[in-house]
Amino acid sequence: MADLNAVYLIHGDDHGRIGERRATLRRIAEERSGPSGIELFEGDAATPEAVALALNAMTFAIGWRVLIVDGVERWKADDVKTQLAAVLKAMPPETTVALFAREEGRAKAPKELHDAVKAAGGSIAEEKLAKAKDNPAWARGQASRLGIRLDGAGSQALVECVGASRQRLLRELEKLALMHGAGAEVGVQEVEEAVGGVAEREVWRLVDAAIARDRRRMFQLYAELRAQGEDVQRLLSSMALRVREVLIVAERLEAGETPADVKGSVPDAQQWRIGQRIKEARATDLQSLRRAVMALAALERATRGGSELQPDTEMTRALLRIAA
Repeated sequence: MADLNAVYLIHGDDHGRIGERRATLRRIAEERSGPSGIELFEGDAATPEAVALALNAMTFAIGWRVLIVDGVERWKADDVKTQLAAVLKAMPPETTVALFAREEGRAKAPKELHDAVKAAGGSIAEEKLAKAKDNPAWARGQASRLGIRLDGAGSQALVECVGASRQRLLRELEKLALMHGAGAEVGVQEVEEAVGGVAEREVWRLVDAAIARDRRRMFQLYAELRAQGEDVQRLLSSMALRVREVLIVAERLEAGETPADVKGSVPDAQQWRIGQRIKEARATDLQSLRRAVMALAALERATRGGSELQPDTEMTRALLRIAA
């Protein structure tokens, strides 16, 4: 059975990988002590004070005790120093505290928390998204390992569709390998048909739920995309591009052009894409699309330094404006 350290801090901007690390640690903890040995701290309950109180509290639990704490990227330096640092240095026996920080923008685990974990002899691991410029070459290498040949343009298209998460890139590469078989040549068309459609549908479902004022579905889809490792800035770019494309098509149809006219104005390579936009435009009204464009433009300004709020908060506000 794997050994557990007293304290872990796992942080970084690769949220998918951090989720995997959290799931692995929880599985190890359940194997060691069962579900009753795990204590979860999430949302407003995940504070330095709450963790310190839990560590100091008497417990009658049998076996190893594991405290899993999410959201430490929101913690304040002073709270860590005054409420938790000394407690971590005097950890009770057979106890583990695992701290998870899904970092983005200015939301980062404070230096004082790093210092407190080090002082307690704990383990710190950073999970960083790979540099975007390296992902196409990495994808080609992984494709070769899976027995297919992904050309340069195809690898660029794959990264544009899927994003920077190598976890998601590998999942889509495995799907392509299963679809096309060993030795297959995979290019832009194969990627867009197999992967682009899935990635774009995920984003459009979010936009569509907001336009339809289905707030429950909207927030469920947003949470799923964030859990997959999508960052707010990439989601914003994808959503804004998609809504503008659909709005342009909708305005052309409103002006009297036929779907055949719209399709005839783009190259053959873009026929599948423009067909999707026509379907979406015919299912949505112009006023809602224009409202969405305005809300996403405001979100773009906010995330480029125009707001002190966290990106997730600004995205939530934008979605609520679209769904108004």
